Amino acid sequence: MIDKRVKNVQEAIAGINDGMTVIVGGFGLCGIPENSINALANSQVTDLTCISNNAGVDDFGLGLLLQKKQIKKMIASYVGENAEFERQMLSGELEVELTPQGTLAEKCRAAQAGIPAFYTPAGYGTEVAEGKETKDFDGKMHILEHAFKADFSIVKAWKGDYAGNLIFKGTARNFNAPMAGAGKITIAEVEELVEPGELDPNEIHIPGIMVQRIFQGEKFEKRIEQRTVRKRDN
Repeated sequence: MIDKRVKNVQEAIAGINDGMTVIVGGFGLCGIPENSINALANSQVTDLTCISNNAGVDDFGLGLLLQKKQIKKMIASYVGENAEFERQMLSGELEVELTPQGTLAEKCRAAQAGIPAFYTPAGYGTEVAEGKETKDFDGKMHILEHAFKADFSIVKAWKGDYAGNLIFKGTARNFNAPMAGAGKITIAEVEELVEPGELDPNEIHIPGIMVQRIFQGEKFEKRIEQRTVRKRDN
């Protein structure tokens, strides 16, 4: 058994340098690797290309990196909750590549599986298809999308063991599952780190072969992005 534990978050993100491409798990604020993002925000790394479903909010998640101008390019699907993101995009300070959500997930999964590219009908006839190869399949046009090429992938799991096997909890599984193994080095941040053999093999979502570094986070805020409650009836 290969022990993939690192001592702390600083050791986990070691080697993430200026200009690198980093895939970051989560959906909205659900299942984001909070400790890793905070550590990056406290580092001097800059000019990052970040691939994530969204860009966090102004003071949490990837929004912290945007505040410090550490992100050069953002590849995402939904970015509507971050005013600083909008400001940087409209001012030209931030390069943005908006990608259909299913395509973004598949570009991660393709990288995870070692598939260089795939065809999809999503985005054909829109600016998403500009400059891309197209092909007709059974009378329907598709565009060729290439798998992501990332230096690091950072995911968040509920439980993990020393070998890197991961279990996600509920909807926090989201983009974390296809993003594990999608970078050259995958960092797994977990809420609970256990001995090998303690996880039920039938419940493991991501095998340890997809993970190179794993550590137990110290604190998780787990914010709710938008809370809507019903007014009490009088």
